[in-house]
Amino acid sequence: MNIYLDYQATTPADPAVVAAMQPFWTAKFGNPHSNHRYGWEAEAAVDVARGHLAQLLNIDSESIVFTSGATEANNLALKGVMARAGRRRLVTVATEHSCVLETARFLETQGFDLTVLGVGADGLVDLAALEAALGPDVALVSIMAVNNEIGVIQPLAEIAAAAHAAGALFHCDAAQGFGKIPLDMRALGIDLMSLSAHKIYGPKGIGALVLRPGLDLEPQMHGGGQEGGGLRSGTLAAPLAVGFGKAAEIAAARMAEDAAHAEALWDAFLAALHVPHAINGSATHRWRGNINLRFEGLDGDRLIADLRRLSISSGAACASAKGRHSHVLEALGLSRAQAKASLRIGWGRFSTEDEVRAAAAMIGDAVLMQRRTAA
Repeated sequence: MNIYLDYQATTPADPAVVAAMQPFWTAKFGNPHSNHRYGWEAEAAVDVARGHLAQLLNIDSESIVFTSGATEANNLALKGVMARAGRRRLVTVATEHSCVLETARFLETQGFDLTVLGVGADGLVDLAALEAALGPDVALVSIMAVNNEIGVIQPLAEIAAAAHAAGALFHCDAAQGFGKIPLDMRALGIDLMSLSAHKIYGPKGIGALVLRPGLDLEPQMHGGGQEGGGLRSGTLAAPLAVGFGKAAEIAAARMAEDAAHAEALWDAFLAALHVPHAINGSATHRWRGNINLRFEGLDGDRLIADLRRLSISSGAACASAKGRHSHVLEALGLSRAQAKASLRIGWGRFSTEDEVRAAAAMIGDAVLMQRRTAA
């Protein structure tokens, strides 16, 4: 039996999502931009999907621009804002996803100024440091909602208020938070938000950038201008949009239930873990479907190799694929050795208490075995 506990990398598609998409691969195959019955049928389904996303965010459905995923949405947000802004500086934090940090560094090569703020040992941004870093030259602040490696939830309303007080916009990468925690864009004051379907039991290959009305962004792909009034070109994948919408609809109905389930699994996992460990990042300001554990003096990659029946990771999937160390853990002040001694474990809607208890026992046994071998 293999136990999947890598829900931050991706989630299994909900069966209801798969069922909703199925007709749009076959009988309802029309191009949603075509001006005939097949196209209108697909377009109507896409509009319904937009409505489900919009309902979760308390915004108008016209604010949603579908993309290929959160990476494209983040690129469009940062590059699109900075290209049209009169100001020249972007502010972000060191624990952001690599697609935000790499985009920010690219913009720096294009003549823009960049400020990357540190975080505390808990992974949270220091609001006083953020306010001190802001000034009349800052166009955009980009800080994620829920960290993909350590699950820490940032104080979004306070960040938005600080950005707006300085005359800047606030962009939030909410790929790991959308559908899991309440994200009312109006109430929080978020100007731009990036989303991903496959983090909430939807299909891979689709995400969205959500924009406060009236924002002026530079398109990053040129062509037919099908999305966002010309902001994003390309034929929209109607089946994926339908799946994203269905996943959002389910998340809205189950948010409290899913959160309670994640909390119960957190407690069950820690109760069954019988070896000393440390939790990386805040244990309180956190999505409880993610736990990042450190086993001092051990090799996390070797632990993963010894845990063949567990699907877990040592950090972000994109970093693991390239053999990179975790920039998130190093930003917390951990040494390279401590970062290498850490594991990221994530559970979700389809995980069971039996699975997380069994996983904790297997991890504990592997830790003890590595310690005995090293002695």
